[in-house]
Amino acid sequence: MSDEFTLQDPVHRQRCRVLYGDTDAGGVVYYANYLRFCEAGRTEYMRDLVARSYRSLEDEGLILPVVDCRVRYKASARYDDLLLVETSLVELKKVSCRFNYRISNQQGRLLALAHTIHAVVDRQGKLARFPTPIFTSLQQARQGAQG
Repeated sequence: MSDEFTLQDPVHRQRCRVLYGDTDAGGVVYYANYLRFCEAGRTEYMRDLVARSYRSLEDEGLILPVVDCRVRYKASARYDDLLLVETSLVELKKVSCRFNYRISNQQGRLLALAHTIHAVVDRQGKLARFPTPIFTSLQQARQGAQG
């Protein structure tokens, strides 16, 4: 696995089922939907390891738009597959963060590797900094198994 996609502890694991609407006419997951699986993993990472929902960040006036992403496809997922989305926060800066993902099927076959980079912006779309309590929570979650 390339360093570009390496997961770091702690790794959050989220299962999700491929829905019919996630697939193309051949029953194969449409390529852009892998980013939805990443979003599900990232959302639950925040809820479980940071103890904050994305909704709570928005309630505080922060938005974390994706400013960069990459997916490396290894094999196809298909309708009704049970996927394992592994997510880790691999980089944290005052105004951005990066998550890496590993997506595999129930047999353990690697399907995709991905990363997303998020900027911190306010409701007006201007670059902002993580407020100290949120930054500290993210830092503690990132150091979870290490510290």
